[in-house]
Order: sequence, then structure tokens, then C-alpha cells
Amino acid sequence: MKRLYAWLPASVDTRVRVLAWASLVVQIILIGTGGAVRLTGSGLGCPTWPQCTEGSFVSTPEMGVHGIIEFTNRLLTFVVVLVSIAVFVAVLRIRKERRDLFVLTLLQGLSIPLQAVIGGITVLTGLNPYIVGLHFVVSIGLVVVTTMLVYRVYTGRRGAAVGLTLAVPAWYLAVSRLAAVFVGLAVALGILTTGSGPHAGDAATPRNGLNTDVMEHLHSYPAYVLFALTLLLVVVALVRGLPRRWVVTLLVIELAQIAVGLTQSRLGLPPALVVLHMVLAASLVAAMTATLLAERRPAPAGASRPTRTSASASASA
Repeated sequence: MKRLYAWLPASVDTRVRVLAWASLVVQIILIGTGGAVRLTGSGLGCPTWPQCTEGSFVSTPEMGVHGIIEFTNRLLTFVVVLVSIAVFVAVLRIRKERRDLFVLTLLQGLSIPLQAVIGGITVLTGLNPYIVGLHFVVSIGLVVVTTMLVYRVYTGRRGAAVGLTLAVPAWYLAVSRLAAVFVGLAVALGILTTGSGPHAGDAATPRNGLNTDVMEHLHSYPAYVLFALTLLLVVVALVRGLPRRWVVTLLVIELAQIAVGLTQSRLGLPPALVVLHMVLAASLVAAMTATLLAERRPAPAGASRPTRTSASASASA
């Protein structure tokens, strides 16, 4: 045991960074495979839970392709579990120095049984659209947590700083936070739109009863407001030399998301494009999270705690 503990990283090294990235990637992939389950009407491909069918934890030939799709999605959950355990163990030795990483990996690990329970309730309630939506919301929350984890493994030890100071003007941070609100609105309305339309599942899957055409328009409005806000943020960042990597990434993802959204609507919602739309939504949340994180930076050790005024002034300089 001592030898194993000695093998664990004593600082944030390549192993920790790779596992942090793996945590984020598998969460986004899981959203994509979950979408494939729904889009192919395979939500009850495995009709029981936690077993796939009575007497078997794996799909059987009699269950056909739907059983394979649903079981594959469940199997990917085990990959998520393994990655979550691995990254949690990887930061155990540095948990005192990097408490932030320890807490983030712990949150990721605790979410696994929560997701499993929600997934089980989803099956047992016959794919209730609101339970399915809750499943997606938790997945998006995990994208936020794992994005924070990836960001923190590259930004040094929080304990070495007196606090955080703004790297942008205060008004710029306020606009970014407003953009984050519209990201949340777009995702929430997207969940309700999917739950009302043809891709909520097969013909027997219950819908939420909302008007799909109306929901599609409502879903698009916060997306366009978000695009306008992001465009403003990018222009200001480029002109004033503010942190730009993640806000530009955010804009690129939004452009792709808008293009896919318009295309899928005109082509009658082909399943492949809807899955891509879901993956881009998860990527959008990740980019928005990174954008907000990049707008604050640690104050160096030994410095006095910056006031809001001084921080804003230095950011505007």
C-alpha cells in the first residue's frame, strides 16, 4: 500500500492532466451516446434496471439493435466510473495542497450513483420526458465540474494566492455572466423542445405535451441573444487585449451550433445532426465555463487582497 501511495502523483503532472481531460471527454461522449439512445427509440432497449433484461446484465440477440444501443450506453457509464475513480485516486496524495482538485474529483465521483439512480427511474417510469430531461441536466452539470477540473490543473495552486483578481473590466465580467444565463436558458428550452418532438423516443414514448413548433422558436431566441453577447465579448477582447482564447472558442462553437440547428430544422431533424447538436451543446457549456474562469486570475502570494475598484482599474489598463 505504501508503495502504491508513493507512486501517486506528488504534484500536478501529465497523469493528472490526462485524466482530467479524460473526465471531460467521457462526459461529453456520454451525452452523445445518450442522445443516440433516445433518437433511435432504444430507451427501453434494456427494459429493466439495473439488469438489461430479466436474468441478464447484457443485451441478448432477441433484443436486437435497440438492446445493443442501450447496453452500449450503459457500458460507457462503467468507463466514466473508471475514469472518475482514477482521477480521484490521482489527486489523493496532493489533496491538502490542491484541495480544489480533490473537491472537484469528489463531486464527480458522487454524481455517478446519482446518475445511475436517475437512469433507473427513467427506465422504470417508461421514459418520462421530465426525468429524461433531469438526466441531461445532471450530465451538463458534470460537464461544468469536469471543465473546472481541467482548467484548475493548468492554473496553479489556489492556496498560493491571496485571492482572485479580475483580468477583465467589471462590466465585461457582467456581460459574460449574462451570456452564461442565456446558455442555461438555451439548454433548458432545448431539453423541453426535444421532449415535445419526434426525437423524444419511439412512437410509444410519452411526450411532455408542449407545442414543438412553438418550443423550437423559444429555444432559438436565447441562442441568438447569446450569439450577440459573445460577438460583443470577442470584439472587445480583441480590441483591448483581454483574455480571448476561450471566448473565441465559445463563438466558434456557437457558429457551428447555429449552423447545425438551422440545417437539422430544414432537413426534418435527421438523428445524426440532432446528436451532433447535443454534443455541441455540451461543448458550448464547457467553453462558457472556461470563459468565465479565465476572467479571473490568482493574485500572487504576498500581495494585498485587491479591492473591486483596483482590480477593475488594473484590468482596464
